[in-house]
Amino acid sequence: MRRSHRGADRTDTMKRDLLEQAIKARDAKRSSVLVRGLKSGARFLIDGNQVFGDVPSTLSGLLEYAKNALNKDGSQAVEFSGETYLIQTLAGPRRLLIIGAVHIAQKLIPMAMIAGYEVQLIDPRKAFASSERFPGINIVNDWPHEVMKTLQLDSRTAVVTLSHDAKIDEPALQSALESGAFYIGALGSQKNHAKRIQRLAALGFDEKALARIAGPVGLPLGGRSPAEIAVAILAQIIQAVYQQNR
Repeated sequence: MRRSHRGADRTDTMKRDLLEQAIKARDAKRSSVLVRGLKSGARFLIDGNQVFGDVPSTLSGLLEYAKNALNKDGSQAVEFSGETYLIQTLAGPRRLLIIGAVHIAQKLIPMAMIAGYEVQLIDPRKAFASSERFPGINIVNDWPHEVMKTLQLDSRTAVVTLSHDAKIDEPALQSALESGAFYIGALGSQKNHAKRIQRLAALGFDEKALARIAGPVGLPLGGRSPAEIAVAILAQIIQAVYQQNR
């Protein structure tokens, strides 16, 4: 059946509106999800807590399914009420925030970039976090918890604290725990990590929240050099991605 000009104009306008909203989300480094009915042509976009477009009012299950796709990559087809819907996650690269300009960071940063991560290094100590030691890297010389207040730490953000200085690491961990970051890792021995967990618990974080921190950071590969530890950290982050996508 042919569409009327009025219906076609409305459809074209909606397509443009959804495209513009998707571009806004991308520019703000937010993931969005586009849902399209392959038979009906119905379509809507999820951007954060907002939904734009034609949402079938009787298909709350579809809406919840699409919201869950914000944490995943790629596209998937699902069946709801006799219609096939294509659910497409529109997302930029995952982001890795590294707290502490240490030797491990020097090895981890290029590895993470090769793996497709957008990396930001945060350390208030300018003598350590300098362009001479970290050429071509986005460096912020400020207290991490202050910087993290201005960032949207979402389900595509990983945070790793490496400074070995509780004044720098622990406020950053607190900010990470209060966010939607999919991975939080903290460098330190088991003994030091246990003490760190006690201090964070005293701030009001419960056992479930504190279990989000991978500490000592990295998969237990047995490596000891900065490069080997960096490999273990990146491997654990990648593992967390695919556990999240199950």
